[in-house]
Amino acid sequence: TILHPLCVKYPPSTTYRRCFLTELIKKHESTAAEPLDELYDTLADVLKEEESTQCYKNYLLPTGDCVTLSESTAMISGGTTGLVTWDAALRLAEWAVENPEVFSDRTVLELGSGIGFTGIAICKTCQPKTYIFSDCHQCVLRQLRENIHLNGFVLEPGATWSIQTESQGQEVEAKNCQNPKLIVAELDWSSVTEKQLVCLQPDIVIAADVVYDPEIILALIGMLQKLSTCRADRKAPEVFIASTIRNPDTYHLFQAELDKVGIRWQIIPAHGNSNFLYDVQPNVTILQLFI
Repeated sequence: TILHPLCVKYPPSTTYRRCFLTELIKKHESTAAEPLDELYDTLADVLKEEESTQCYKNYLLPTGDCVTLSESTAMISGGTTGLVTWDAALRLAEWAVENPEVFSDRTVLELGSGIGFTGIAICKTCQPKTYIFSDCHQCVLRQLRENIHLNGFVLEPGATWSIQTESQGQEVEAKNCQNPKLIVAELDWSSVTEKQLVCLQPDIVIAADVVYDPEIILALIGMLQKLSTCRADRKAPEVFIASTIRNPDTYHLFQAELDKVGIRWQIIPAHGNSNFLYDVQPNVTILQLFI
């Protein structure tokens, strides 16, 4: 199995305009002439445009298909880190592709979907019955919907589905020729209630790279506790969370908080050799939680 960023295609570059304007301003300043505000304003606009520049990445899947994503070229853009694909998302997708039976004909809820790599890969290879993407950042949700379109999913006109929270609800529903039901929902972990989650009925809950900030750990655990009671049959969903361990203290805090509320966990053993054709951080782990 291979999951590999095949190519990167950048939109028309702003580099030339930035360099041209910088040199023009230098020439103008060297003449001791009065500063031209228009030049500085234009340069500022170009620099701002560079910060939000998008690129397109193609990730090859074992089926020969690929996941095409519009991503930010900056790790932090629009006040969020959710506009790029992180190693934990790649690792979770790789594990899913190797274990399609976990997802086949089941309802999957992804927390913190970001721009959609893991979910799109699962939908293209694991044949889930329903896949619910969720996030809470408007910029991320817009990019996620674009990436669903890029990968051949067609939004159904007039389709409505939402989780109404105290903040704001938003919905998009999509499907493709493989007939998984795809949903994109705005989901705020701290404000959504058990009653509002009843309509989801997930069999599987997954997340990638959501354990990076101590301040959101309690909200994440609270969300898992709500999900543990939302199914009509009272059978808790299976939960898998992939994390890149950047700060061991934060990761251990997550484990300690899980222990504190009685959520058992175990590490999914890593296979010997990664099938990625590029360097994947070795400190990515997947926890299975028993909520």
